[in-house]
Amino acid sequence: MNEPLRLPVETDGQGRLLDVIELRDFTVSAGGEASRWSLEVALFLDTRRAAADGHLSHTVHYGRLAGELRFLLESCRFESLEPVAEAVVRYVLLPPSLDAPHAQVSAATVRVTRPEAPGGQAVPAVQVHRRHGHFAYPVEETPFGHVDRVYEGARSSICRLRLRPGGFVSEPRHPRMTQSQLVLGGGLLLQGRPAQQGTVFHGPQGLTHRYDNPTAIEQSVLCVDQPEGVEGEAPLVQGRSYYPAEDPHLS
Repeated sequence: MNEPLRLPVETDGQGRLLDVIELRDFTVSAGGEASRWSLEVALFLDTRRAAADGHLSHTVHYGRLAGELRFLLESCRFESLEPVAEAVVRYVLLPPSLDAPHAQVSAATVRVTRPEAPGGQAVPAVQVHRRHGHFAYPVEETPFGHVDRVYEGARSSICRLRLRPGGFVSEPRHPRMTQSQLVLGGGLLLQGRPAQQGTVFHGPQGLTHRYDNPTAIEQSVLCVDQPEGVEGEAPLVQGRSYYPAEDPHLS
């Protein structure tokens, strides 16, 4: 077990101390023991509204967040600590979307450990701390809505597709890329069938598929793109859920 994170003090705009939600001892294996990552994540935010009304949209749903981080680490196939930490901290600070509401995280601390690092002489780790506003998330306007650029790395990139009401996307975003997708919203159709929140799909290069948004609000999909030559795991026809099965809030 890793020792607890050493956290800075964070305050809101009125000087009030922010609360901390932690995700501890979270381990993801992404293709063998050498690619096993352990995460410690601390999120700084104001939880008072959620404490008063009990609504998960006013805090951070740690079960969903764990599924989303597992998806990112398994799909990106990182090779070193620093890209993992950067991608994770950028994602947890990303502003929420309308279809998957949660409290905006004001700051985050992320520690990444590689328990089975090559060589075995020591256990390497890296820790980063970032605040909301440290990053610019480029937004691309498209015929179907918007694309939020979350992370751009040497071997993979992370983006969030936001389909406008009535919008659809039916072409592969990158014909020379392998793409993995996690459905964030609860109102999308994939190939004309309902796509459950938290479901992950993997697609090979150039696969054409279609998402439709028949709802009255934006619906979003989290995507990981990898260059040609990084093999996809399965065709985009069936998926498995990365969200807690007992979650009563799934649409």
